[in-house]
Amino acid sequence: MASIALKSFVGLRQTTSENKSIVLSKPTTQTRRNFRINASKSSPRVTGRNLRVAVVGGGPAGGAAAETLAKGGVETFLFERKLDNCKPCGGAIPLCMVGEFDLPLDIIDRRVTKMKMISPSNVAVDIGRTLKPHEYIGMVRREVLDAYLRDRATTAGATVINGLFLKMDLPKSTGSPYVLHYSDYDSKTGGAGEKKTVEVDAVIGADGANSRVAKNINAGEYEYAIAFQERIKISDDKMKYYEDLAEMYVGDDVSPDFYGWVFPKCDHVAVGTGTVTHKGDIKKLQTATRLRARDKIEGGKIIRVEAHPIPEHPRPRRVLDRVALVGDAAGYVTKCSGEGIYFAAKSGRMCAEAIVEGSENGKRMVDESDLRKYLEKWDKTYWPTYKVLDVLQKVFYRSNPAREAFVEMCADEYVQKMTFDSYLYKKVVPGNPLDDLKLAVNTIGSLVRANALRREMEKLSV
Repeated sequence: MASIALKSFVGLRQTTSENKSIVLSKPTTQTRRNFRINASKSSPRVTGRNLRVAVVGGGPAGGAAAETLAKGGVETFLFERKLDNCKPCGGAIPLCMVGEFDLPLDIIDRRVTKMKMISPSNVAVDIGRTLKPHEYIGMVRREVLDAYLRDRATTAGATVINGLFLKMDLPKSTGSPYVLHYSDYDSKTGGAGEKKTVEVDAVIGADGANSRVAKNINAGEYEYAIAFQERIKISDDKMKYYEDLAEMYVGDDVSPDFYGWVFPKCDHVAVGTGTVTHKGDIKKLQTATRLRARDKIEGGKIIRVEAHPIPEHPRPRRVLDRVALVGDAAGYVTKCSGEGIYFAAKSGRMCAEAIVEGSENGKRMVDESDLRKYLEKWDKTYWPTYKVLDVLQKVFYRSNPAREAFVEMCADEYVQKMTFDSYLYKKVVPGNPLDDLKLAVNTIGSLVRANALRREMEKLSV
């Protein structure tokens, strides 16, 4: 049913059986997007060459940024240390990303149409009843998605460098270059890599939560969570249960401030959890997540263990002069859901578009005002989403009774529709006033019952 409906959805396409290996040579031709030109006529022209931009980090943010820059006429260098990187990530992407970024269906492992939200007392609520036949949440492996986006950036004309960014020298005067120092692993010098430098006009930091680019511009620190994930190979019979189903577990046992998950991949499941406040207990929390799902993953073999920091809020500084941060480096991960892939790719593209537009397709120098247009557009579009999810996390993840109330709310079809529509299409969906009022009353009722339960539990613990 899903495959038939997908053919009529605008923006989805199947790929051919072409070779998917990463090609590092530049094509002789490239397609350019049409951008509205905003560059000031007083901006100096770049003579004898096009504008040069370095993108540090080859995840979704870096890949999307590099492709957009290259298509826009900017000479682009994309740095990534681990071209086979498998970031510990649930790997969920919204439907709108498939269309917006023209992703081929064969890089999506699973199309999830059902979810189970499981409370601390193991009450399970089925979510997904409001989805239309063509709607789903995509499940991807990061090593597959990231490589595809880098490959596409290379095809557009970007130079992908298998290198570790070390530091950069800031410009000594207006218009002078940034000098990037890196270890080049494309060479044959051995494991240490060959020390090299490159001069560029602007830099996009897409190098994750531990961003060295951010440190170079004193972007400030932020609170972060630790995500811990195990990839578990289970039997074919058990994989059938997860064929189009994902699970989310809430409770103090799996995380005091986040949730645990079981997400299906191509031939295994990703089982993980995360926390900000109890990082030292992450393995204990992971054991509890596995224990909650034990009946469904029993007999499974752990084939990979992964851990990674995830930012909890945007950095104090995201732009300085001709340097901008995107994705996890900027802190673009949502509270409550922990979603970051779409926002990473979107911020990378938006930042690159601002550079292409401000430089007249690579013909003029850019300055901080050009990059701030990206920030203004980003904040206007997505800041409300971040604030709402921040509030939800503080209200519903603060105690087990509150989590029970949260799961209870998720059983409401109106809540499911509003939640899925907002998630799948990344737009604030206007609600029905009467249903909104009913939802508010039900929410208050759930929270009142949660507080009553909390008080009773406190009495028992005295």
